[in-house]
Amino acid sequence: MNRYPRNMIGYGPNAPDAKWPGGAKVAVQFVLNYEEGGENCILHGDAASEAFLSDIPGAAMWQGQRHWNMESIYEYGARAGFWRLHRLFTVADIPVTIYGVATALARSPEQVAAMKAADWEIASHGLKWVEHKDMPEEEERASIEEAIRLHTEVTGEPPRGWYTGRCSANTVRLVAEQGSFDYVSDTYDDDLPYWLEVDDRDQLIIPYTLEANDMRFATAPGYITGEQFYQYLKDAFDVLYAEGSEGAPKMLSIGLHCRLIGRPGKLAGLKKFIEYIQGFEGVWTPRRVEIAQHWAKTHPHKRIERPSQMNKARFVEKFGGVFEHSAWIAERAHDRELGPAHDTAVGVHSALARVFRIASAEERLGVLTAHPDLAGKLAAAKELTAESTSEQASAGLDALTAEERETFTSLNTAYTEKFGFPFIIAVRDHDKADILRAFQRRLENDRDAEFGEACRQVERIAELRLQEQFAP
Repeated sequence: MNRYPRNMIGYGPNAPDAKWPGGAKVAVQFVLNYEEGGENCILHGDAASEAFLSDIPGAAMWQGQRHWNMESIYEYGARAGFWRLHRLFTVADIPVTIYGVATALARSPEQVAAMKAADWEIASHGLKWVEHKDMPEEEERASIEEAIRLHTEVTGEPPRGWYTGRCSANTVRLVAEQGSFDYVSDTYDDDLPYWLEVDDRDQLIIPYTLEANDMRFATAPGYITGEQFYQYLKDAFDVLYAEGSEGAPKMLSIGLHCRLIGRPGKLAGLKKFIEYIQGFEGVWTPRRVEIAQHWAKTHPHKRIERPSQMNKARFVEKFGGVFEHSAWIAERAHDRELGPAHDTAVGVHSALARVFRIASAEERLGVLTAHPDLAGKLAAAKELTAESTSEQASAGLDALTAEERETFTSLNTAYTEKFGFPFIIAVRDHDKADILRAFQRRLENDRDAEFGEACRQVERIAELRLQEQFAP
């Protein structure tokens, strides 16, 4: 099957109510990445030095050499930045989630002890702070397993959350395969958690952020001052708080790094932001694992039959009658590129309608002539499809007076003689009087105009049928 795996729809226009604890209008979640001592370094067995996320402009990896300046910048994060952030968050009584690189944690027992004493969540940030994009799958799987083992050895507990960051296309699937994580965060695609089906595992995803993130101090375009960082966080908070006040609460993730935001001039902006949000009611500042627990309890996953995953026989069985007596449309639609965006009424309608629109004029005429007359002989003989029977009844066409039936018969005959196909209208959009007026008005059209109108009505009928099928 030609299937597109990326999910471009998410929750669509109707995101679920997060129902944050205490009726909070927004969940503000702080992540502190602890990578110092886990970065690329020949002391760690790597081929070159680190070049990512530091205050060295245009840094490049030094092959086979130690980069003394780069190492010392990372060391600042462990030696000074971490403790400055520890004081800030403990005084503010805001718990954070640590994304801890396992080898970095192993080299920082004092910091790990402080994390645990503050009751911070220590999630896994992988084994080493290195790129995974070129790792063979088996090597990455082994790295994940070793990260879990070492993390558990160092902290005393296995991690319940995971974020690689410099991940591969396989990372989320490989982590979900472990079956032990409350959440995975290697996505940036939503303002709310969501469930991802990975084979027989329902994995909760809590998306992360690369924009409400102090990494922008080390990338272009980025922040130059702490005030710029504060203003961006404030703007994001204000928008999400307003949405939550209107009944659509969301989540604001904020990403931090000890060696970046831990510098005094940068930390001032973060401190100002924390003081700002503490002036509002209805702000929840949880650890990430608490978001996972809340979501799993409040919005447990329910698997559904997904059109994009149906085989052709099931797809045609389910949708072959959406376009009247024209199962060939569903057959062709199944052969097209389908994905998660087609697992809704709107998505299936798009797939079917696109097939109908590019069909030959003769094929589309066949779809039109497959439709019954309104209140015609098939209706009288009770030989309509179930869909047509229900639709005509919705407009009262199953209970006509003798005079009304005679009028419809006369109009049907005149219309079919002029255009060569029956009068088609989405009767669920109209009452009996509307239908009669449309009949008379459309009899004045030329054939090309009416053929186009009839095709649009066929698509509308299909849309309404799908809405009914997908209704809860």
